[in-house]
Order: sequence, then C-alpha cells, then structure tokens
Amino acid sequence: MAISRKVPLEIPAPFQNISLSQDRQRALLKTLRQQIVERYRPVIMQGSGPTRVMARMVGELEQQCRDNHIDEEIIQAEIVNRTIGDVNLRRVNECEGVACGPADYRTLADELGVALPGEQLHGYTASGATYLWLREEMMHCERTLLQQGFDVRVYDIPGIGNSLLREWLAGDMQNWGLPVVKEQVYLALGAMDSTDKVLRAMSQFLRERDRATPGILFPEPGFTVPEWQARSYGYTLHRFRTEAEHSFKLTPAELDALLKQCPDISLIYFTVTNNPTTFAYTADELHALFAVLRPYWEAGRDIYMLADLAYIGTSEPEADLQRMKAFTTPDVLRHSIFVSSFSKSYTLTGERFGYVTIGDAKLAPALGVGWTNSTASLPGEWQLRYMAYYHLIQSRPHLIEKLRALYRLRRKRLTTQLSLINAQQGLFEQIYLGDDATVYVWTRLRQDEDAFSLFEKTGIAGVPGSGFGYSDDYVRFSIGVIPVPQVE
Repeated sequence: MAISRKVPLEIPAPFQNISLSQDRQRALLKTLRQQIVERYRPVIMQGSGPTRVMARMVGELEQQCRDNHIDEEIIQAEIVNRTIGDVNLRRVNECEGVACGPADYRTLADELGVALPGEQLHGYTASGATYLWLREEMMHCERTLLQQGFDVRVYDIPGIGNSLLREWLAGDMQNWGLPVVKEQVYLALGAMDSTDKVLRAMSQFLRERDRATPGILFPEPGFTVPEWQARSYGYTLHRFRTEAEHSFKLTPAELDALLKQCPDISLIYFTVTNNPTTFAYTADELHALFAVLRPYWEAGRDIYMLADLAYIGTSEPEADLQRMKAFTTPDVLRHSIFVSSFSKSYTLTGERFGYVTIGDAKLAPALGVGWTNSTASLPGEWQLRYMAYYHLIQSRPHLIEKLRALYRLRRKRLTTQLSLINAQQGLFEQIYLGDDATVYVWTRLRQDEDAFSLFEKTGIAGVPGSGFGYSDDYVRFSIGVIPVPQVE
C-alpha cells in the first residue's frame, strides 16, 4: 500500500527558503515530482490497483507543494491529474461562443442540478433552479409511489427497487429495440454495484446448473474491477489480450478458439464501448461475434454475455442505436445481461444511478439473490432522486447532446495537446483517436517510457496499461475531472 505522506522529503538547500521566485518554485516542484515518482514506481501494482495508486500519488504531490508554499497557479500548471474517470461539472470552465449560449458548458452544472443557488462557476452565477426542482420532483415521485402502495421508507422485500422506476428504465431499453419488461430490470448503486450483484448471483446459478466452477472471459485491455469481483466469487478467470491491429477488439476467430480451448467459459464480460481504448464494436462486428456463439448455444452450451453499457450514449446516437439493435435477435437477447449507468452518459458519477437488464425473463428471478444477499433493500431517498433525475433527462434531451459535445471538445483538445508534447519530446508511439466516445484518450508510449517517466517529464498523470490488464507502454488519460486547455 503506497501510503507515504509521513516520509520526510529531502528538499535541496537552494529551496529551503519559503520565499521563492516563481522560477525557483517551478524547479522545486519538479524536484518533488521526481522524488515522488521514485517512491511510487515500485508499488504501482500494490494496494487498490494502478488507477487509485496513481491518483493518490498526484494528490500527495499536490499537498507537498502546498506545504512548501508553491503558488496554486504553478501547481495547477505543473500537475495535471488525468487518472480517475470521474466527471466534475463544477470544474467545467469551457465556453465556446457567447455566454449562456448553446456551447457555454459552464452552465451544465446548473442545468443538471449539481450547482446550488448562487454558486459561482468560473464567471457564471448558478440560479439553482434545477437543484430545487429536483427536490420538489422527489416529493411528487414519493406521492405517486405511495398512491401505488409502495413506500420507500420501509424494506423493499425483493430488494430490487420500485417497480415504477424499473418500468421507466425498461421503456428506455425498449427504445433500443429490446423487448424487455420491468420484471427484467433491477436497480443498483451504479455500474460497479450492478456488475458485482450479477456476478454474485450468476456464480450461484452456474454452479447449481453445471456442478462445476464457472469460467469467465475478460478481453483486455478493459475495466478490471469486474475481474476483482469475479475472483472474489470464485470464478476461473480467462484473460485474453486483444491487439491494436484489431482496434483492441475481440475477433470472431479469437472468440471461437477461446471457447474451444476453455470449455468452462460460461460468461463473457463484454464492454460494447471500451474503457480504456475508446473503441466501440460496430453492429457488424457484434453480429459476427454472435454468429460464433450461436452454434454453441444450439448445442446446449449456454454462454452468457455480461454487456457493459456504461459508455453507450457518449458516442454518435445512430451508431449506438445500431450497436444495441444487434442484441435484439431472440437468442442473443436471451443470453445477454446488460449493465447500464447514468455516471458517464449523464455526468452523474456521484449519484450512483445504475441498473441491470436481464435479457432472459426466465433467468431474471434467479438473479434476485444477488440483491437480497447484498443490499437487502435499496435506499429510499436515492430511489426518489433517481426518479427525479429520470424525469429531468427525459424532459431536456438537448442536455445529452450538449454533454456529448463537451466530451468531443475535450477529447479533441487533449489529443492536440498530446500531439504538441510529442512533437517537442517524442514520448508517444501512438495517440489513438478511438470512436469518438467515452471520457478518455488512449495512447501508446515509445520504448523505455512509462506512466511515471511521462509524469516526471510533463506533469500529466495517466493510468498505466497494467491498470487495465495490459502492458505499461500504454497509458489512459481522463478528460472528465478537469478541463483541457486550448492549444493554438
């Protein structure tokens, strides 16, 4: 565990006077940055994983700089935290065109109910109207539920959330062309909690069905939290390294070979739009993979897909629609379990709004054990806020395009910034443009470079490829937490 705040720093004598010029402050900061890299490099794979280790390293360095009286302006210029994939609307300062116009992204925090009345946001004063509207709407939602005989203040015995909200979310899945009903939708505290509950329940279901330890396939690079969850529930993990030449996607031939080689694979964790690579499967690519699975299904080998949809909604809408339509074929839908979230597509990371859609209506009741044996009942206020936000988003669809435009702007700015750094320092082998989706930029470093050397030389902190089950010559950068400066 990389806990090193108590370790005394060796501050060179020229920097021991706290009244330093800006040039000397910058020099001190670079010295501190070099020292912290040396300490953290050996422990990157310890503790809670590379992503959080890198984020903790950056946070510690920022505190050390403040302890040494380095100006905040210099800290922000020389330390750029692009590790965690959070989206912080309060820090959005981009304004394209006129103030309060369609491309004034500062107003998003106000429009999405994050900003409090009178809060100052980079020159914009929030009205707080949406913040207050959400609370009023929560009251209306609670009255509606009480009229239907559902009280969020007492135990929800099935533990899967109120049926009205589940009905609304089922309607959203129907808009993708998926013929599901509310009984196939379960609420959860974000995508990670959704995945955990599904893996918990599927572990029991598959063990009882097959009388054997189930295997699960993880194409990599990918989001690794489900790997930790699957390991804790006793699955046999099968990891497969995808290649850059295939845009880091699993090919039909690779999938077929893996299923033949590993007959215990009963579940595939499948990110339709990938974190960290930002590449997304096309509808044709999905159909080709499903064509590989179909003979196995027909032969009686039920292999399920745990489809992570966390970044569906961040790409071009028509492309996302076609991706989701690929799942509408009855045998594909029957073998699909979808994990959805409001975190990235609607920037509501802190709200933890997630849900699971189980494609097979007969399987759905069997997975309820994952809910009753974990949360027992979902928080009442959380359900009401979830419902209020659902109404907000449905009533203001223009906000979704505005969020996509902000992501697009930041991705473009960051790739431009990285390209400029590369022209000056030659650090990157490849800066991938991806499929215009997610809140990340995926890069490949040149030989002898890694995330630590990159941070030491540029001050930009990303997450090494090992954080996604890949090699450390790759680095993922987030555009979510902090803005990206415009580079001429």
